[in-house]
Amino acid sequence: MRFTTTDVPPATVVDLEKREDERGWFARAFCADEYAEVGLTPVTAQTNMSLSRTRGTIRGLHFQTAPHEEAKLVRCLRGAILDVAVDVRPGSETYLQHVAVELTEHDHRALHVPEGFAHGFQALTDDVLLVYQVSASYTPGAEQGLRFDDPALGIAWPLPVTDISDKDAAWPLLSERQPDRGAVGT
Repeated sequence: MRFTTTDVPPATVVDLEKREDERGWFARAFCADEYAEVGLTPVTAQTNMSLSRTRGTIRGLHFQTAPHEEAKLVRCLRGAILDVAVDVRPGSETYLQHVAVELTEHDHRALHVPEGFAHGFQALTDDVLLVYQVSASYTPGAEQGLRFDDPALGIAWPLPVTDISDKDAAWPLLSERQPDRGAVGT
């Protein structure tokens, strides 16, 4: 695997190192030892899959609050997405900055979304299939989110939104959050 740190570390692009021959190719998609060597949290507690039927669908931006933060390794198996990770770690030098990476079935690239980052994506094709490994089990009471269209985040989604859940559309804008709740991510 090849690891490339993004402009919003420790969010990292993970590329496969394919070994090809006349039969096709083989590549290691995840290795806890290689993750540890580059200082990333292994993502092995849970594996999720999602199917988004319609181009333009947005899912997210979701995160788990302390002490239930999750790291994710997101890979597109069919179609293409714009994958987005937003730093919600209070006090971070990159707080509320985001990284956006296109992941496709053809490039086999993945995005490592660290703990303390909100995650979401937009389907760039119909019938997008994702698989993502998660470092911790989902805890319903710890789930939070950011609005996909919050102007304070400045995310440039490439397509008009065709579908989004009621829950994801209803997350409050950062400017509407209650001051007594503290910073996002706490």
